[in-house]
Amino acid sequence: MLTNISSKICLSAGESSGDSHAANLYLELKKQIPKLNAIGMGGAKMSQAGISLCYDSSQIAVIGVVEVAKHYFEIRRALKIMQDLLLNERPDLLICVDYKEFNYQLAKFAKRNGIKVLFYVSPQVWAWRKNRVKKYGAVIDMMAVIFPFETGYYEAENVPVRYVGHPSVDKVIPRFTKSEALKNFSLNADAPIIGLVAGSRANEIKRLLPIMLAAAERLKVDFPTAQFILPQADSLSDALIQRYLSRANIKVTVIKNQPYDVMQCCTAIMTCSGTATLEIALLGIPMVICYRLNSLTYWLGKHLVKTRFIGLPNIVFGEQIVRELIQNDATAKNLATEITRLLTDSEAAQNCRADLEIVREKLGQGGGIQNMAALVLEMLQR
Repeated sequence: MLTNISSKICLSAGESSGDSHAANLYLELKKQIPKLNAIGMGGAKMSQAGISLCYDSSQIAVIGVVEVAKHYFEIRRALKIMQDLLLNERPDLLICVDYKEFNYQLAKFAKRNGIKVLFYVSPQVWAWRKNRVKKYGAVIDMMAVIFPFETGYYEAENVPVRYVGHPSVDKVIPRFTKSEALKNFSLNADAPIIGLVAGSRANEIKRLLPIMLAAAERLKVDFPTAQFILPQADSLSDALIQRYLSRANIKVTVIKNQPYDVMQCCTAIMTCSGTATLEIALLGIPMVICYRLNSLTYWLGKHLVKTRFIGLPNIVFGEQIVRELIQNDATAKNLATEITRLLTDSEAAQNCRADLEIVREKLGQGGGIQNMAALVLEMLQR
């Protein structure tokens, strides 16, 4: 414990997963530096952890070219607020957590003004243009990556990099046993339990939840005893979720703040792309990934992104072990068909679980937040 050190850090997170990572990192750092002062931009979890926020990032938690364009002026306003914060507070270290393009601009500003920058969660340089490695390397002092294969891209360009491990490995721990969770949620273990994980952003809910609900209605016809459960992200309002559930012809149990207890109860899950897919993989639950973007964003992505898969379990494994339904393929019929396969083909479901166990092994033994905290301490003491 560094009881005599009084340091100030600034954390910048723009989305739900980054908000969670930043909050957990700060809580771990406080164990080592009780006098640590943290400021920045983030969401509810960072605020609850004790970080003094100058901007609530839930207002700009969007993805996609068109979506970003719609929020352009608000995003620019948030960037100006953060830039002013850096100049006025002069933190010892800026920690940019994911939220790539915004944090790239913030890192560039910090670097220009003599503030050290640690970037946590690498841009997907293996999927996008490789010159992004040099681009980010020019504005940071250290890149902390969460997948072991990412280090090589930075080492090849002599960019300081450290593999710290994926934070989800330690985070994805249900509060209750499966039997306790089933009882708490009034679920029948002898009937199919299907999860609907539609995302943590409002635009994801608007695009994906209606499709998932329509798929659930199809499944209810073939599996009359099926139960449907939805873990609600704390970044989403009750009104938004209920707007779509009220139109559905099925019952969906909504559970807040217990995503891993919900996931572990499921027989199979329909999920959006993103961190949730890795969390589901760590729990070993068969899933189908679906995603839809604005048509222009999708068209640009197809021409710019050079990767075979969008699902993190498939990327980590190196092959498609989980079905991906993207854009026009993301239909209620296709979702229902894949969930039906996972419910009725025991061999397919078991193979999926076995492959997801390999994904878990590839992600290592955990300690990601502790490793990240150690790196922060190292940079503060330089």
